[in-house]
Amino acid sequence: MKTTIELPQALFDKAKRHARKHKTTLKALIEQGLRQVLATKADAATFNLRDGSVNGKGLNPEFRDTSWEQLRDAIYPGQGA
Repeated sequence: MKTTIELPQALFDKAKRHARKHKTTLKALIEQGLRQVLATKADAATFNLRDGSVNGKGLNPEFRDTSWEQLRDAIYPGQGA
């Protein structure tokens, strides 16, 4: 597949010199770099948030039908507006 990418001139020049020095092409160098980055990202561990619920029953009965504002006021009494 063909595509066009824009690189800063200094990066392009450095990449061309690197490719020449290592007897490869700019295309091969870009492919290698992309594969390396994608492999690294795929290996990164996925973050899983542990279940922090208590007994899995949700809010205490006294707070089940309250608004966010009422819940916030119960948690932080005397603070806010």
